[in-house]
Amino acid sequence: MRFVRHRSLVAAAALALAGCAGSENAPAAGGAFGGTLIAVVAREPATLFPPLVQGTEGMAVVNAVYDRLAEIGQELDTYGDRGFRPRLASAWTWANDSLSIAFRLDSAARWHDGQPVRAADVRYTFRVYDSDSVGAEVKSLIGNIDSVSVRDSLTAVFWFKRRTPQQFYDATYHMFMLPSHLLDTIPLARVGDAFIGRQPVGTGRFRFATWERGQRIEIVADTTNARARAKLDRVMFSYVQDFGAATVKLFAGEADFYENVLPENLAQVARTPFLRVVVSPDLRYVFLGFNARDAKNPTAPHPLFGDPRVRRALSMAVDRRTLVRNVFDSLGLIGLGPAPRALIPDTAAFTQLPYDVARARALLDSAGWRDANSDGVRERNGVPLAFEILTPASSNSRRRFAVLLQEQLRAVGAAATPVELPGAAIGARMGKRDFDSVVDGWAPIPGLAGLRQTWASRGTGNDVRYASPAFDALLDSALTTFDREASRRYWGRAFQQIVNDAPAIWLYEQHTPVAVHQRFMVPPLRADGWYVDLPEWRVDPARQIDRDRVGLGVKR
Repeated sequence: MRFVRHRSLVAAAALALAGCAGSENAPAAGGAFGGTLIAVVAREPATLFPPLVQGTEGMAVVNAVYDRLAEIGQELDTYGDRGFRPRLASAWTWANDSLSIAFRLDSAARWHDGQPVRAADVRYTFRVYDSDSVGAEVKSLIGNIDSVSVRDSLTAVFWFKRRTPQQFYDATYHMFMLPSHLLDTIPLARVGDAFIGRQPVGTGRFRFATWERGQRIEIVADTTNARARAKLDRVMFSYVQDFGAATVKLFAGEADFYENVLPENLAQVARTPFLRVVVSPDLRYVFLGFNARDAKNPTAPHPLFGDPRVRRALSMAVDRRTLVRNVFDSLGLIGLGPAPRALIPDTAAFTQLPYDVARARALLDSAGWRDANSDGVRERNGVPLAFEILTPASSNSRRRFAVLLQEQLRAVGAAATPVELPGAAIGARMGKRDFDSVVDGWAPIPGLAGLRQTWASRGTGNDVRYASPAFDALLDSALTTFDREASRRYWGRAFQQIVNDAPAIWLYEQHTPVAVHQRFMVPPLRADGWYVDLPEWRVDPARQIDRDRVGLGVKR
């Protein structure tokens, strides 16, 4: 899936930057080209082979070196094709029955080794992404594509199994085009281990330069690119796993960009004259998920959370607004449901369960949970209303939420015990369904198709085992209708259904504060990746430094 579970999130910042970008086709007055960006990155990617890349650390490089056939816009509109811009495809034509789309490739497009881009590359790319032996994460998301054929050397035709509103999105967003002339002699079972995972060859406005394992990856502007060269000369991704060392590099002036700024560092960024904080919109959201099934007997409901009345009561017992303010001050937002605000078509179409401790207590009373022995914990049939909250030890914000949840739930007679574990241990417990509740999070893809995996009854990522035929039906209707307004109404009803069912307490969502050197002029950052428009980043000509002109590692 192209949604990502996040065990550790960074804090948000309520600062914004107006984007600034020059023309793609010509240098701006005063010189738009030149400069070096050094980005400090917490994790090194395992591979740069696009179908197998996961996480921002790899996607930042892949997105710069490779191209899609068409690129989605800032609004992340996945219905039809009106929200997309040409990339490798200069034009496209729909069949009369809408069951195929013919993409006309840009005749000037070239791979970084100089070979022309051809329709055979598109056909090969789909073959790789669709292969079981490759194991691309997005394979299930392109399942409606039946095949790709070659009409002529510059025209590739996508054939679909059925008409859906997101056919164009399926054919473009999930796949970066691959060079078949370099790969098609390699068995698919081995292509993921081929040289291209270490030395990528793409068509993007940056080309791969070097990869020093454990230290850095460098990409440089493709000066002959058909869509115009990138405005920066080069970008270096410097891998520093230790957070303290990364921030030292940033504040010492040895780096220009850092994605993982924590709340305690925001004030220092503000005091540093050559740095500023830019809000990077984010698609991540965090929730307290309730296991609906008994860990010891999966065919039976959970003794506590199998009852929706208990889940609703616990949800109403939590003052999420106070929790978010306590942990993030003014920098966080309360969660609305199983998606971030940026992807919800109409946030006014459904309402939240209220914060109401009295109603929560009454609901637990009606469900048979009472504190018969006056010890502060409710019981029913000898079973106490007591449960564990799994929380990742690596995430300060989630650990704080778990403690605050424990305090608030105590007020309605629920004994919640936070249990801090490494991310791998939590993953193992969840894989075995051996848990009561967990502070978890997802970063969904645009279009909300990923909800079929994370929250639909048979979703492979539905670890809390929420099952609602009504939600499933509304979700399917929202994703398949061609009427945009009808789709918005279905989404509103679907979100209302899951909010009322309360398989989770929707805790918070965040934006990511990134620190960037003042001399860089950047366009608005897109919610699905700060790096999407990296070729448009440029240096203010009046603020260039020696490193931009002749060398690396020069301190300011």
